[in-house]
Amino acid sequence: MFPPRVSQRLRVLGSLLVIMFVFIATAIFVRVPLEPFAFFCVTMVKIVIINSFGAVLQGSLFGMAGLLPASYTTPIMSGQGMAGSFAAFAMICAIASGSDLQDAAFGYFITACVFIFLSILSYILLPKLEFFQFYQEKNREQNPENSVKLMNPESDGKSADQSGQQDVSIIKIFKKIWLLALSVCFTFTVTISTFPAITADTKSTLARGSWGSWERYFIPASCFLLFNLSDWAGRSLTAFCMWPRSDSKILPVSIVCRVVFPPLFMLCNVQPRLNLPVFFLHDGWFIFFMVLFAFSNGYLASLCMCFGPKKVLPHEAETAGAIMAFFLSLGLALGAGLSFLLRALV
Repeated sequence: MFPPRVSQRLRVLGSLLVIMFVFIATAIFVRVPLEPFAFFCVTMVKIVIINSFGAVLQGSLFGMAGLLPASYTTPIMSGQGMAGSFAAFAMICAIASGSDLQDAAFGYFITACVFIFLSILSYILLPKLEFFQFYQEKNREQNPENSVKLMNPESDGKSADQSGQQDVSIIKIFKKIWLLALSVCFTFTVTISTFPAITADTKSTLARGSWGSWERYFIPASCFLLFNLSDWAGRSLTAFCMWPRSDSKILPVSIVCRVVFPPLFMLCNVQPRLNLPVFFLHDGWFIFFMVLFAFSNGYLASLCMCFGPKKVLPHEAETAGAIMAFFLSLGLALGAGLSFLLRALV
């Protein structure tokens, strides 16, 4: 959210490199026996590092995408859905092959390192593309004062004034996109409050009969893979269809209507349960709800992220994209906290 203070290149490349090194270390630790407490401490430290730099990376990428046409935010959102689908598919393959847990984990982290390395190479090559150069130059022309400040920073005596002006501009930008920012925050709050805390505890009823092996694949397939595929489809659809428009009341109303999903999943066959009855016992209900739940999450969240940077002036688009990314992350955090309460109510 503060592009002039740290260069975009440093934020993106630095975050990618740190995350890659942490994944390399994780792959090494898979082969190193550790005491339970030491393993817990190391894991917590890695989680903090990855999520901290991941937030910086995500905000920078959405800010950079804000300089481009709205349709170019879709690949970022779609890529997140594709990554989740790939991870869920890898989980199912590991279960089907009967691979050793240690070997499967090592393969997961090495694969992640390879993709991060490819992302670093792609970002290094990005400035060489004429398309990207065009929009970068267009942004400089529309905001020449900011370009001068980045290239020739003022003395320390004026830095405080610049900081104050920047804070004011962030507030002004937020006033233009507050509804979309809160909408994307609410979307992910609803989603993460339910998935996977509640959905992953759902038990199959078909597995009781002749579908005995289905029990092993029910959660990996019906919960994780189906969610990520449907979410990916919803995110990708915004490349072809962007309805409703950003100024339509249908968009926020549709997002608020998603509050029906947590109660629906809580009334599925979630086990163990202490308070609520099971109303939707059959697996078909759970699968039906999951498709609608995940697709609406991907589509509505992607619409908000695409519209946000386009509701401000061109030179404000990068900051608007970073603000939208912040509220996306805030929604994830709020949803994670709310999930403990909802699971306790089941």
